[in-house]
Amino acid sequence: MATLTVRNLPDHVHRALRLRAAEHGRSTEGEVRAILAEAVNAPGPQRLGDALSALGREVALSDADLTAMDEARQRTPAVPVDLVFSG
Repeated sequence: MATLTVRNLPDHVHRALRLRAAEHGRSTEGEVRAILAEAVNAPGPQRLGDALSALGREVALSDADLTAMDEARQRTPAVPVDLVFSG
């Protein structure tokens, strides 16, 4: 297993790490290991289409739900708001 030394860590950062470690019931070193592991194992950015597709599967919308939403949608075009003050 590798060893990593961090030099010149500001005091406020070290205090925050100690507090965070205590909240999680870990040593400061254990907390730093957990933070680093989470940072490098975090999933990359997700594309919008993939996110919407996953959301649709999670919510489990049926064709009847989609039809009802389509029928409920207002068919008239939106009117832009007039922000010009005329007074």
